[in-house]
Amino acid sequence: MSLDDMLRLTPMKGEERKERFDTLSGTEVDRIYEGSKKSAGDYVEHLGNPGQFPYTRGIRDTMYRGKLWTMRQYAGFGSAAATNARFKYLLEHGQTGLSVAFDLPTQIGIDSDNELAAGEVGRVGVAIDTLADMEILFKEIPLNRVSTSMTINSTAPILLALYIVVAEKQGHSPDSLRGTVQNDILKEYIARGTYIYPPRPSIRLITDVFEYCHREVPNWNTISISGYHIREAGSTAVQELAFTFGDAIAYVQAALDRGMDIDDFGPRLSFFFNAHSDFLEECAKFRAARRLWARIARGLGAKNERTLTLRFHAQTAGSSLTAQLPDANIVRVTLQALAAVLGGAQSLHTNSKDEALALPREDAARLALRTQQIIAHESGVTNTVDPVGGSFAIEAMTDRIEKETMEYLDKIESLGGMLAAIESGFVQKEIQEAAYSYQRSIETDERVIVGVNRYISDEKERIPIHSVDPDLEVTQVQTLRALRGSRDTDAVRAALVALEDAAGGDRNLMPAIMDAVRVYASVGEISDAFRRVFGEYRETVTV
Repeated sequence: MSLDDMLRLTPMKGEERKERFDTLSGTEVDRIYEGSKKSAGDYVEHLGNPGQFPYTRGIRDTMYRGKLWTMRQYAGFGSAAATNARFKYLLEHGQTGLSVAFDLPTQIGIDSDNELAAGEVGRVGVAIDTLADMEILFKEIPLNRVSTSMTINSTAPILLALYIVVAEKQGHSPDSLRGTVQNDILKEYIARGTYIYPPRPSIRLITDVFEYCHREVPNWNTISISGYHIREAGSTAVQELAFTFGDAIAYVQAALDRGMDIDDFGPRLSFFFNAHSDFLEECAKFRAARRLWARIARGLGAKNERTLTLRFHAQTAGSSLTAQLPDANIVRVTLQALAAVLGGAQSLHTNSKDEALALPREDAARLALRTQQIIAHESGVTNTVDPVGGSFAIEAMTDRIEKETMEYLDKIESLGGMLAAIESGFVQKEIQEAAYSYQRSIETDERVIVGVNRYISDEKERIPIHSVDPDLEVTQVQTLRALRGSRDTDAVRAALVALEDAAGGDRNLMPAIMDAVRVYASVGEISDAFRRVFGEYRETVTV
């Protein structure tokens, strides 16, 4: 930018820098928030205390004074052995929970030797074909002592079954396992695209997991209802909450229709939100989310306090990272992480500075983890519960986000519910329009992105980036084919026939899936059995 341009953008005394100030989501921000001159006592009455309904100020009365959030860095690439080594590295450096990324073939239920998997094996996550891979992934990691999150949706019941069987082989009972399986298929139709089957049989699989875990794996979080990917697709903060809660209502209703009580599975529901760059709006978004869910869950019949309390994992915004000036991403991630902490997250992943270029290197992943540790132990923000409570600006934004989210939910209900809203393309179109508006604001210089459209450096930052061994795919395919030749073929065939038969009826499918993975049936073979019964989904075109 030239000196003349800089001078042109510098306001004269008494002038403001621009005509309109707005949040990242495009909502106008007032010059000053004065509220209604509430006293401290009035705010307590309006918001409630921490640990009390409607949980605006936090789900526990002690929050981080009692227990810090789980520092759960997302990892997974290449082979199961390579990811196992990364897990051990992160645990040795202070990570307190595991978070598994799976490659695209695993996510969409095809095996590594399928021709459609060519070029994608182990690229954006770890390749898992059978129980043998899962055993290597968690080798020498005691699953009864670590909490594990698995970001997997279409094939979530299969990966959960694999995890349970590995734990059994380690000598641990299912009721000793702690963790989360994402298992949120509706956001795949909305924003991400790794679906397999049509929505309705997919929801059946989700409720099967609810039902099975309630009986057999009681300490497992059966779903992580995700706004993260909705936000990454370009939604506003309000849309992120509205469509996430729309999905949640659909899942709860499906389970209620199955005959379950909301308090049977509600305490194991968890949420996953994006920690984006607009600091105040993000703090307010998390507060509004807790208040909204408490009221939504109560309206659905919840009485158990753990059903009413919204527990959420946050991840800093991958879409905000830039390939230009990678070191500047450290600053972005720090601010986003701080917003998540001030917003009351139960667990957090901080992105690495190099993720706009490639999978993170070990040193970049370590620095991202250190960011959380510095916030936790050096910033002082964990010393008091809800340090931002009572801020005129944040409380006003919280009220606005809650109101606008409810307006969206009313609209979704008028369309016939979330399934109908997705099938009609309404939700996808809303996100597309928000994403277009945001991108235009960057291209027209209305919104500044440092290093992209302002403060551009002539010198390019060059940093080392992670690369996946190209021989990995060959090795993974060879290993899978060797296993197919050594396993009990008759037992696999019988398990897949039984699975297909169960899918054609109305029985819970988890026991049949467990039987299939125990005999080393592959993720692709199990998914194909479901494909033959359920069919495959074709996307609704909304553009």
